[in-house]
Amino acid sequence: MKQSQLFTKTRKEAPRDEVSKNAQLLIRAGFVHKEMAGVYSFLPLGLRVLDKINSIIRKEMNAIGGQEIFMTALQDKNIWEKTSRWSDDVIDNWFKTSLKNGTELGLGFTHEEPITRIMTNYISSYKDLPFSAYQIQTKFRNEARAKSGIMRGREFMMKDLYSFSRDEKEHDEFYQKAGEAYMKIFNTVGVGDKTFKTFASGGSFSKYSHEFQTISDAGEDKIYICEKCSIAVNEEIIKEQNKCPECGNSKLKEGKSIEVGNIFSLGTRFSEALGLTYNDEKGEKQFVIMGCYGIGPGRVMGTIVETLSDEKGIVWPESVAPFQVHLLSLNEDKEAEKVYNELEKAGIEVLFDDRDTRPGEKFADSDLIGIPWRVVVSKKSLENGGVEVKRRDGDDGEVMSIKELIKKIINN
Repeated sequence: MKQSQLFTKTRKEAPRDEVSKNAQLLIRAGFVHKEMAGVYSFLPLGLRVLDKINSIIRKEMNAIGGQEIFMTALQDKNIWEKTSRWSDDVIDNWFKTSLKNGTELGLGFTHEEPITRIMTNYISSYKDLPFSAYQIQTKFRNEARAKSGIMRGREFMMKDLYSFSRDEKEHDEFYQKAGEAYMKIFNTVGVGDKTFKTFASGGSFSKYSHEFQTISDAGEDKIYICEKCSIAVNEEIIKEQNKCPECGNSKLKEGKSIEVGNIFSLGTRFSEALGLTYNDEKGEKQFVIMGCYGIGPGRVMGTIVETLSDEKGIVWPESVAPFQVHLLSLNEDKEAEKVYNELEKAGIEVLFDDRDTRPGEKFADSDLIGIPWRVVVSKKSLENGGVEVKRRDGDDGEVMSIKELIKKIINN
């Protein structure tokens, strides 16, 4: 893509009311547009990143047998009343609306109730189990505070997967697989070395659940990490679990963190309320055992920016970067055009800065946008036999031929 054709522009300053680093950098670099507190539109560069995060999530959810669906955001009041979750006294972050005939509706903040009702049409026998279904869909939460950029939104994207099992053993086996899949996701997007599977309260569903917490000064949570086995405990349960649940180590390291995912055992909480049963091998009715598993792709994106950026701007991991290469022409447009065509021909994603602007501005914008490889075509590089290549997270560049560049990027 040619940068001269990209309608977004970089900015030197973020909006004054934006306090989070992730939103400041993403707005300045032209990835998102702030509509209001907690509500952001994803622009071309931002959508490319978000789509890549979603693709990584989809790959791992499919790998453990998840079947993708897409449920409605509009919610039926009746099923939420059956689970006692409609009242604002119980759930205080609902967005609610009404049809013209007065019927109340909600805008979904999670989907346990709707998916449970859906499955009453498709589960009747033990032969129908186990399985899991997931979606990547817009959610709405009436957050009292929305000051963390795209990490805490009032309208946001969520991957929520739900598992359906015959018994606890079957559920526990899938729960373990889902946790392993989550760590694969966080490793792939570049924050795995900072992310810990964390024991947390199970709320009204079970005694414990698990969160996936990424160490960051921007975090709203506090966790205690076992450095022996890389398991952590959330602050909310540290008094009752003041040692590592895995190895018993009592020396836990405190850290601030961002919750990037969570997994819950739901038991029969929703299947009992909404009549989701199956006939076992003896023909006896049993309630389906359920679990839920959430990741916010936008929150993951914001976490990457918070944890991997530097004083110059964003530093995207190659797995989620909007482009692989940022090609800069320094008054050598004809030769740079040839390089652009060769890279695209090799299947490499390129953002080509062909703008008629000063070199210093191009370098600053390249650092701000954060694409992994910067390739500069200049009179000096051409005289030295090629193009100057530098990694965004590296120090020094080197001159190489186009053939060498393509081989380096493909084999990296």
